[in-house]
Amino acid sequence: MIRIVGLSKTFESAEGEVEALSDVNIDIEEGTIVGIIGMSGAGKSTLVRCINMLERPSEGKVFVDGTDMGALDAAGLRKARRGIAMIFQQFNLLMQRDCLANVRFPLELAGLSGRKANEKAKELLDLVGLPDKARAYPAQLSGGQMQRVAIARALATEPNVLLCDEATSALDPSTTHQILSLIKDINKRLGITVVVITHQMSVVQEICDRVAILDGGRVAEQGLVAEVFAAPKSDAGRRLVFPGRPDARVSVSGNDRQLRIVFRDSQTTSKPLVATMAVEKGIVATVISASTQQISGDVYGSILLGLPASKFEEAMEYLESFGNLTVEEVTEIV
Repeated sequence: MIRIVGLSKTFESAEGEVEALSDVNIDIEEGTIVGIIGMSGAGKSTLVRCINMLERPSEGKVFVDGTDMGALDAAGLRKARRGIAMIFQQFNLLMQRDCLANVRFPLELAGLSGRKANEKAKELLDLVGLPDKARAYPAQLSGGQMQRVAIARALATEPNVLLCDEATSALDPSTTHQILSLIKDINKRLGITVVVITHQMSVVQEICDRVAILDGGRVAEQGLVAEVFAAPKSDAGRRLVFPGRPDARVSVSGNDRQLRIVFRDSQTTSKPLVATMAVEKGIVATVISASTQQISGDVYGSILLGLPASKFEEAMEYLESFGNLTVEEVTEIV
């Protein structure tokens, strides 16, 4: 559905050239929800704006449904963009228009007006759960309601692709969950391909099928969300999946080595691995940090341990004998 091939983007600044993206290659299958995640400045928003050519790549190509977006003339690009909708962090609603008129606006631009445009706009407001807000103005709505109107407006031209640029960053956690549930429902109901730009792993975890991690304008790693969460291979992935540093209150001997266990499924989660290792092998470990989370119906967790250097290899061998575990030495907390 979407193919990003060798894409690079360089901006001119007072200090010289700034490379925002470098040799980005991502394939997005039709009907999927794909997250593009990274820290601030990683190039996420630049990348999503290159998909619909709001930003022209310096190098590389973007194909949407087989069409080379960069090869289109102005008229062809306007036509193609009707199939690629976008929602933003700040909603971008027309404050002087009521909700019905906001949703109707792209229909008017496409040449549809009057009763048919009103009927279509009302259907879309109903789809996003706001049938009673047709005559309300944006200033009278909550943030979540404004984003619902923005989603309804984005769907007016019946797009095949929905680009979400930090669409929930301005919302509280409860409203974020509601909006993400709505996006997921729209994806299933309408079959729209969704690209989610975010800096929050929780957003990717909740609705995405696949994820690409950007770091310094490059793709650090990509794959199924569950696989990346279970065993991130890049430093950028580890920073996102295992954020933070060990609790300063935990005392770890200077002779200790650190080991991370990442486990999958509720059976493994329920096993007292550290206690069992102490009883069976006489290896006492310090638990530095631990967490669990659910992704796509599976339970994932991680434990960061401090182990005596003299027992480290034995502990590694013992823990690797368990199924559904990934065990690695941590030389630096990222």
